[in-house]
Amino acid sequence: MARRLLIIQAVVAGAATLGILIKEFPGIIREIRLWRMAGVHIGSRHPR
Repeated sequence: MARRLLIIQAVVAGAATLGILIKEFPGIIREIRLWRMAGVHIGSRHPR
């Protein structure tokens, strides 16, 4: 019984996290574009 409850909680938490990511995805993409235009290079090996 406890194992089933843990699995259900993990599924609910995963679904909530996925839902938030999907909802926020356009904003995340917009932020990345702004950073690129501003000259911020994440993961770049060549410092400016």
